[in-house]
Amino acid sequence: MSSMIYKKKSPLILFLVPAFLFLMVYLYYPFFQNIINTFMKIGGLGRAAEGLNAPWYENYQRMLADPYMRTALKNTLLLTFCTIVFQVGIALILALLVDTIRVGAQFFRTVYFFPIVISATALGLMFNLIFLYKGGMVNQVLLSLGKLPTEVKPSGKVLVEWLDWKDQAHFLFTMFMPVMWQYVGFYFVILITGLNNISQDLYEAAALDGADGWKRTRYVTLPMLRNVLCTCLVLAITGALKVFDLPWVMFGAGMPENQGWLTGTYMYDQTFNKMNVDYGSTIAVLIVVLGVVLSNVANRVFRPSEDI
Repeated sequence: MSSMIYKKKSPLILFLVPAFLFLMVYLYYPFFQNIINTFMKIGGLGRAAEGLNAPWYENYQRMLADPYMRTALKNTLLLTFCTIVFQVGIALILALLVDTIRVGAQFFRTVYFFPIVISATALGLMFNLIFLYKGGMVNQVLLSLGKLPTEVKPSGKVLVEWLDWKDQAHFLFTMFMPVMWQYVGFYFVILITGLNNISQDLYEAAALDGADGWKRTRYVTLPMLRNVLCTCLVLAITGALKVFDLPWVMFGAGMPENQGWLTGTYMYDQTFNKMNVDYGSTIAVLIVVLGVVLSNVANRVFRPSEDI
């Protein structure tokens, strides 16, 4: 009976066609319609297009000349770099450390993965309490360590010069750090799963050849994790390009001097606040193009040499 299932391929169409139609209706049609919208003049959400722009590439021309778009792109590329280095890098270190212990490994897996199950809105509000209030947790710690200037008035009242974590010097750190923290556990789980799939025979053979812990990691673990690391990098790149929820909850449209935009937040602001639906669609196309290009670069860089 089981052999007949694999020989007859035609019944598989009954399962493939509904999924294909679902993707066509809810993914590919909106995507191509979004591309068409970039050439149209659309005055607001739910409104019909008023015709083609004059010239038809007006939105792309505007995007090239938009200084806020350049800022959003620069910040997003910086976030992408930080995501690759810190999110994937820290997740790899944690996975290697947890893989070497036998007692408490399940506890650490649960603890590191836990931030993923918390909604971005809740995390954004939590980090607001930590950073963005004058009496927030970080400022209170700095005050207790004597790192903040204070002044005692004749009345005995103590004035504290609180550190503003939303100012020009700190806003990128304040915005990036929660994003880094939230998704480390996601890549940690992927990497720890890849480590569990590496045969112990390879480590035993390396140990017989005299390889110590570092050499086993360098010559056995990391090469065997290459495909998993490539997957993590692609996910990190595409995820960084569309980051929206945490920065928006923390900063909203009140970016410091319009220098804190990301491509995701700027697209949302143009579409839903400024009602420039056609321009927002153009930014969305740019995000997709960047995701495809950077993902292909990551795949080529980390592709095993025998597959090149």
